[in-house]
Amino acid sequence: MLGTMFSQLKQNGLPSWAYKAALLVAAAIWGMGTVVIKSTVDEFPPSWLVGVRFTGAGIILGLVSFRKLRDRLAADGAGHLRDGAVLGVLLFLSYWANSSGLTDTTASNSSFLTTLYVVIIPFFSWFVIRKKPTRFNIVAALACTAGVACVAYTGAGAFSLRFGDLVTLLSALFLSLHVLYTAKFAPGRSMTVLTVIQFIAAGILGFAAGALTEPTPDFAHLAPDTWVSLAYLTVFASCIALGLQNAAVARVDPAQASLFLSTECVFGVVFSIALLGEVLTPSLFAGFALIFAGIVISEYLPLRAEKKRTQRAAQKPPSTPCEARDLEEADAFMR
Repeated sequence: MLGTMFSQLKQNGLPSWAYKAALLVAAAIWGMGTVVIKSTVDEFPPSWLVGVRFTGAGIILGLVSFRKLRDRLAADGAGHLRDGAVLGVLLFLSYWANSSGLTDTTASNSSFLTTLYVVIIPFFSWFVIRKKPTRFNIVAALACTAGVACVAYTGAGAFSLRFGDLVTLLSALFLSLHVLYTAKFAPGRSMTVLTVIQFIAAGILGFAAGALTEPTPDFAHLAPDTWVSLAYLTVFASCIALGLQNAAVARVDPAQASLFLSTECVFGVVFSIALLGEVLTPSLFAGFALIFAGIVISEYLPLRAEKKRTQRAAQKPPSTPCEARDLEEADAFMR
């Protein structure tokens, strides 16, 4: 049923607003997921949470896409298994750090600090795929650094990040590596198969880490709301949100898609205030605003500027040395 729904979303000629709405729904699901994890990790240990979530999601997605999984593994099983395992390790580390961090920070802080991976990616890509960050990326990094400083501000000129905040920043680092290596491994691979494999790998690592470092949950006596939380994270925050994103990103301009997806942190704060009663202080508000501004600068503005520059170049070739120089300077700025 899930596979049919996403297939129709990909194939049908739906209006552009429908695909943008799908991205917003995915962002809202992930924003709500932060609140769900925050309300669950005190009763259900983080590593076990990652294990249950991704093992369940891998099984569901594997059943939905069984034929494709079978055929692609038969054609190139070793390559998919190797790359999927690497992605699974990075996926486990990022979500383990995120879930562990939520034991010692607020859902609002976690939402925005985790989203810093968007700003970190251009700098890591310098080492992974040899692509230098642009000036937009540098300005965005400075804005986000100022935002983190505001989040850490405790008043009276003092700054302090909780242990949970630091672990959450570690989550952003691993998540940025996960995105980069996904892009690196994607050519020649089935993303559906890679997703199933990495989900299962992350789930197995979660169970292993939980068995070694955390008390085993009493599954027979879990409260109903804990089961609901686990089901939400497995079905909605893993399978459905990912399916909506994959179905929509091919139909939406990349600059707009990145902006819609970045609203995950905004949804996380809204749900945290509405459902958990968290209080947004002026310092936190300023920090979140700066971080969100950094995300927009890093993701949206470069693509928008590049699109406009390309359109101008296509419409009117430079007829004078001055116009040619202007285009070269704009291109240099983008690089």
